[in-house]
Amino acid sequence: MITVELNCTNQEQYLLYIPFTRHIMTSSSYDQLVKNLKPSEILAKFPDVIPLSKTSGSASSDDKLDKELDIFQGHDEEQIRLMNENCIVLDYDDVPVGAGTKKLCHLMTNIDEGLLHRAFSVFLFNEDNKLLLQQRATEKITFPDMWTNTCCSHPLCFPQELGGLSSDPEVLLQNGIQGTKEAAVRKLDHELGITGVTTQDFSFLTRIHYKSPNPTDSKWGEHEIDYILIAKKNIQMNMNLNEVRDAQYVSEEELRSMLDDPKLVFTPWFKLICENYLFKWWKELRDGKELSADMTLHHLV
Repeated sequence: MITVELNCTNQEQYLLYIPFTRHIMTSSSYDQLVKNLKPSEILAKFPDVIPLSKTSGSASSDDKLDKELDIFQGHDEEQIRLMNENCIVLDYDDVPVGAGTKKLCHLMTNIDEGLLHRAFSVFLFNEDNKLLLQQRATEKITFPDMWTNTCCSHPLCFPQELGGLSSDPEVLLQNGIQGTKEAAVRKLDHELGITGVTTQDFSFLTRIHYKSPNPTDSKWGEHEIDYILIAKKNIQMNMNLNEVRDAQYVSEEELRSMLDDPKLVFTPWFKLICENYLFKWWKELRDGKELSADMTLHHLV
């Protein structure tokens, strides 16, 4: 378990931050596009992003969604409302730049221009070392009906989930980890009715930067720096059916069989984590080994 202390500092210190972080580099032109976007350029390119110094500290925007564009036609009203939540807009180094609505951050027109935000993925195991999966609800606007890890969502751009800003990159990362843990507790309750998990139950494993279009509706997609959190605890569930269609515990063998089943569809980030990390972590967990945190930011775009 990683011990994290929130060290909230004045937002203006962001101007003093000089990016210093380890990266796994790729050579894609898109990766280069995102890397070249400086904070001032992000704010200029995406004028609907609210600079941190001007954010209200609210989890959601009061702005009305532009339904006249018909982008939400036929979608569930509760899921439309949630598209007003304020995500944390980032630069390539995972430094917060401002607040952008969930709608703004998930439109492919913005993603293709490099707009990036923070996310988390929870992997919750029970005491039998089985992993809890969920199938996203049909009502979801992005990636509906797909199987995925226990919970995947976004820390919102308000102090508790943003974490304190700092000129020290290690402190900035630790604060970001704490903020995503706070968000994970909130969303486990919201999506699955799980109330018995606390921030102390999570271990941070790594961060991945990935991009993926939504295969069922090309208007939407994901472009995130995803914080991977793992926990091992027996829990009780009370699923929110507007968020989750189904849930089940699986063993390693059962998950491998599900991944090979052409009738089942999985979220792109879950498949990416399975292909690169999950089964190694699972073996270490089964063997009783302590999982170590990898502070490297893995760029997989």
